[in-house]
Amino acid sequence: MPKPPQLTPLDVEEQRLYSEGYRQRVYVERTKPLEQYTTEELYVRFRFGKADIEYLVNLLRPKLQHRTQRSHGLSVEDQILIALRFYACGTFYQVVGDYMGVVKSAVCDVVRDVSIALASLVNEFVSFPKDNQIAQAKRSFFLLGNMPNTIGNEWEFINRKGRHSINVQLVCDADLITNCVVKWPGSVHEARILRESALYRDLQTNRPDGIILGDSAYPLLPWLMTPFLRANTPAQARFNTAHCRARCAIECLNGVLKRCFACLNYLRAEPQKACNITLACIVLHNIATKHPKQMPKPPQLTPLDVEEQRLYSELLPGDRTSHPISKGSPSHPAEKAHFSRLYPGSCPFGHDHR
Repeated sequence: MPKPPQLTPLDVEEQRLYSEGYRQRVYVERTKPLEQYTTEELYVRFRFGKADIEYLVNLLRPKLQHRTQRSHGLSVEDQILIALRFYACGTFYQVVGDYMGVVKSAVCDVVRDVSIALASLVNEFVSFPKDNQIAQAKRSFFLLGNMPNTIGNEWEFINRKGRHSINVQLVCDADLITNCVVKWPGSVHEARILRESALYRDLQTNRPDGIILGDSAYPLLPWLMTPFLRANTPAQARFNTAHCRARCAIECLNGVLKRCFACLNYLRAEPQKACNITLACIVLHNIATKHPKQMPKPPQLTPLDVEEQRLYSELLPGDRTSHPISKGSPSHPAEKAHFSRLYPGSCPFGHDHR
């Protein structure tokens, strides 16, 4: 009779784990979207085509590459696809995980890591127009609304519905986002955010060769042009119409940004993560804008849209400028303590583009 095989300590340990109900880890095969879908289908699902996804993979590889492949770690390509899927649809982590073949906790970690990696590149992809770009920006804005000497539009989202939100200040030219401040609560007034921004300090010191357009919530500055609160003459009415037409660029950009990255419509995240996700979408927008086929066409604005913007700028200034912060710094010591507590100059999260 042959001798029975000798059990090693490892075999004994495996038998013990099996008897105690230990379940061996099973690795589910993950989806391969780059092999499964065409470029058009990739865009519908991830907002980027194959070539652009490969560009993002190479761009973020130094920041996302794992040192080892232990426990079947996610590749950089998988991480990028998971994050893009979340940005594009803005659904629950569990839904994204089921689609990509990973668990919910992995989606949460990936969205955090990819958002931080993209947010770290904001100064590389979001920049104010330089000398050789100013002339092109002026020409684009003049073609939009006959507004001369314009190099940018300013826009902010203020939550007036009592919901938690992040107030985002954006400056754009006719195509790209050129400056952003993503760190303030939704209750903070536009004038306060502008006055505390690095952009304000830079432009107050170094006057730009052109003007930026802002709505009536902003102060009138040598480099910041706002509409007339009441158009009393035909010339003022023509100016307000041209101002509204030129500011359509930022409204269109806002619509494109939220349509491409649906997660921005409603973020289920704490403030720091929400700021990083917003910055990541801004960087992705500027990257995608370099490939016009990969971006949806902006909505066409009708004369009614322009008229609505004119009425908005004329009817709301009294309500919007009544905020205490827009009238300057508080003078009473109690006010100073109150506003420094609510709106600290140095926020613990977010980004002020420099």
